[in-house]
Amino acid sequence: MSECIFCQICQGKIPSKKVYEDEVFFVFNDIHPIAPTHFLIVPKHHVASMMELNDNDITLLGRMLLLAKTLAVKNGLEEGFKVIINTGKKGGQEVDHLHCHVAG
Repeated sequence: MSECIFCQICQGKIPSKKVYEDEVFFVFNDIHPIAPTHFLIVPKHHVASMMELNDNDITLLGRMLLLAKTLAVKNGLEEGFKVIINTGKKGGQEVDHLHCHVAG
């Protein structure tokens, strides 16, 4: 989706402070952090929100949550961190692209 800011970040069209990247996810620091460590895990494939997911996305979500733990520990958050997925405008989602906040 060419107008999606997160798709553009994943494609390198908009600069970000990359934390991690693989074939499925792009991870970067939040520009408005709520904690000293705060990054976003974004699937490279555009999915607007949790509301679009189905049984075929179980692996995607599982990998996202395991990556959250791995990167949290790698960034010194082994004593605790938050994992947040806002869904929909009323759920606090500001960008219509599924993403996971990791903060601690």
